[in-house]
Amino acid sequence: MTKRFFILCITLITIASCRNARIYEHKDWAQFYAAEGIKNAGIILRDQSHDAVHYYNLDHDTTHKMPASTFKIMLSLVALELGVVQDDKYIIPLNGDSSGRPDWDKDLTLREAFEVSSEPYFKEVARRIGKDRLQHFLDTVRYGNQKMGDSVATCWTDNTLQISADEQVGFVRKMYFNQLPFSERSQRIVRSLMLRENANDRKLYYKTGWGQNDKEQELWVVGFAEYEVKIKEDKNAMNKSDERNYVYFFTQNFEIPKSETDNKSWSEKRIKILKEVLNDFVTKRTN
Repeated sequence: MTKRFFILCITLITIASCRNARIYEHKDWAQFYAAEGIKNAGIILRDQSHDAVHYYNLDHDTTHKMPASTFKIMLSLVALELGVVQDDKYIIPLNGDSSGRPDWDKDLTLREAFEVSSEPYFKEVARRIGKDRLQHFLDTVRYGNQKMGDSVATCWTDNTLQISADEQVGFVRKMYFNQLPFSERSQRIVRSLMLRENANDRKLYYKTGWGQNDKEQELWVVGFAEYEVKIKEDKNAMNKSDERNYVYFFTQNFEIPKSETDNKSWSEKRIKILKEVLNDFVTKRTN
């Protein structure tokens, strides 16, 4: 076992036992980031059906970074579990602080706030949860480095709380199978909040994140994809429907310079790149 493989086994302990999972590096995925001028990027993809982990840029995938708005997955779980937010229709009125964004500066339900990634809404959610209770769940889930810092309302953007891409995949995978220390209801509701595309034979669930530190801007996409694939089964196969369901858990993270200000363009590019990687992988997997 090489040192590189050993390190990956240790860091992917939240995803699967390395004794069973197969691990593959995809250097060719660099092309999708290079095409957009991105120099520092990584993606990790967990193929549940084939018990395999696929990745590009191991060092990047295993480095702790601020979760930015991807932490709203965790905040939503905690809020629902504690009853701070009763359901996805629960409204929190705008507290009067203007963000300058019309889609944030109004009363929102949890579902609406999650969709537009409203900072005012989730800052209020974090305050209502409180520092002690949120820290309890960070420790129980073992979320990232489990460090909150001084402010419960900014811990996901002030660079104190940090998590790696491989840990994000493990976290989302556990939520998918109701294996996190939350009720089935809480996990089911949050999964539904993450559904962004439902077309043809694919459902795409994700939460984006965008943060800035002293050196660069961090862009995340965390989630999972469900595919229905038509396959001609052997006549003796137990599956008689000629359809197979595949689920892939993923986390993509890349960095852009602090000077970049075209937010709309980069918001679209991060999803475009994710889809290119997924399409490349799924096409090769199913052909």
